[in-house]
Amino acid sequence: MSPLDLSIEDGVATLVLDNPPQNRIGVELVAELEEAVHAIGAGPARAVLLRAEGPDFSFGGDIEPWPEWGRDEMRANFGRFMQAFNQFERLPIPTIAAVQGLCFGGGLELAVRADVVIAGEGARFGHPEQSIGIVTLLGGVYRVAERAGRAKAIEWALTSEQVPAAEMERFGVVNRVVPDADLVAEAAAFAQQVAHGPTRAHAAHKALLRTWAVGGVAAADEIMFDVALPLWDTEDTATAIPAAVKALQAGLPRQPHPFQGR
Repeated sequence: MSPLDLSIEDGVATLVLDNPPQNRIGVELVAELEEAVHAIGAGPARAVLLRAEGPDFSFGGDIEPWPEWGRDEMRANFGRFMQAFNQFERLPIPTIAAVQGLCFGGGLELAVRADVVIAGEGARFGHPEQSIGIVTLLGGVYRVAERAGRAKAIEWALTSEQVPAAEMERFGVVNRVVPDADLVAEAAAFAQQVAHGPTRAHAAHKALLRTWAVGGVAAADEIMFDVALPLWDTEDTATAIPAAVKALQAGLPRQPHPFQGR
């Protein structure tokens, strides 16, 4: 059975972790993630929903083979994991993670690479790495810090505590907490909503935020118009702005625009 399933329907690519019993992330799953991200990038999807089967999102890395890996093999494997996760993070379309149950280690590091994280109210998050004497190998601690600030990121990393979804929402790591029974439906509905939006503008916002994360406000200002002005050359913007002006002049409410570009 494949540990990762990809399907694309009505503009939404759905990635499902399905590696029971704990959806641990290992070499095979990451290889399939690489293939899935390539297929999404080359296909018709306008948004991505990442979710998991079973009671838990993921316990993190598959640690069973680690004692057998030499240093070179370990560096090569973790380098490949990092590259695959980063490729998912850099998809130019909106990505949404739906998280239930336990979300630890590499599972948390994958979830926070999504643009939007929606969690079930029973979800718990954590960095268990310190319990085995290592660090968040795939960039978890500083991606959490980007959302929640350094103080909470280091506290959670030092203690490996299981952080409830509500606290993660309060500190900005999670965007929204919903009843567990509604998680998949709410996340899928949000993915559908953004999939029918202006995906080229979404891609531009993602590029601006990546630049801000690396270089701050000044760096993002430097590239703003190089990123933004080409949108005026797209059919979506060329039709949406006149339609909005027409509605304004007529005193009518603006109607949802049928965006098509990708």
